[in-house]
Order: sequence, then structure tokens, then C-alpha cells
Amino acid sequence: MLAAVFCVCLAVDQLTKSGAKRLLPHSGMLSFLGDTVRLGYTENQGGFLSLGASLNETWKFYLFVVSVSVILGLVGCYLIFASYIRPTIAVALSLLFSGGASNLVDRVLLGGRVVDFMNIGVGPLRTGVFNVADMALTAAALLILLDSMRDGLRKKRRAGDAEASRPRGDA
Repeated sequence: MLAAVFCVCLAVDQLTKSGAKRLLPHSGMLSFLGDTVRLGYTENQGGFLSLGASLNETWKFYLFVVSVSVILGLVGCYLIFASYIRPTIAVALSLLFSGGASNLVDRVLLGGRVVDFMNIGVGPLRTGVFNVADMALTAAALLILLDSMRDGLRKKRRAGDAEASRPRGDA
């Protein structure tokens, strides 16, 4: 299942980026659904919301290629060799691996840049420009957050059950 998540995510991201490069304007954006969705081709030299784009090329290489490669290697090894991973976390880590790997492919092939092409919002409240890999990374973060919250609630419930079942002494 994790390999399927990886293959689908990587393929869809790379296909949509290829389509964006061929079909979308390279300056300006096309507007759809009452300007809720905007599409236009851009190449991001930084990370999330272009953070780090102003760093020199050496720092960008180590931050966005080397460190991302190391992190993806660690996540991949964990997914392969961990004796047990909760299903939600396994899917989240697979999405994280897939999205990170697909953006890394862009960085290697495009000299440190990543193709972005989607922007959504209402009026002045808008997202940054992003791609399908970024959606996978966001979904991974949300799944990890939800799993953590659910785990915290379970622990609270167990602690409450243990407290309720503890014998009470007479005063």
C-alpha cells in the first residue's frame, strides 16, 4: 500500500507539473470558479512560501537537496524497517516521502527550483502558489497532527479510567 501511495503521488505530481509547464501561462495566472482557483506556471527557488529563496546557491543546495535527501532516506528506512507503524502514521510518512521526493526530483532536474502552479483563496485571503507534492506534504502534516491528538485523547481516557478504578481509602 505504501509503495502505491508513493507511485501515485509521484506520478500525479510530475504529470501535473509537466502539464503546467506546457499548458499554463508563464507569467500571470488563469482564474477559475470566480477567482477561487488560479493556475499559472512558476518555478520556486525556495521552500514553503519561497522561504530561503534569497539564500546563496551553496546554502540552498545543502538545505533543499542534501538535507532533504538525508531526511527522506531516514523516513524511507523507517518505513521499510520499523517493526510496527500505526496505519495513519504509515500513510502520513508515505505521503511525506512521496511529496518530498517529487519536489527533490524537480530541484535536481531544474537547478534547485520546484515547479508550482496552483493558488486558491477568496478575495485577498489566498494561499501561496503550490503543487500536488505540497498537497501531499500538507496532508502528511495533518494526518500526523490528527493522530497525535487522537493518541493524546486515548492516553487521557486511559488515565481517567485508571483513576476511576483505583480503590479509594476511607478518611
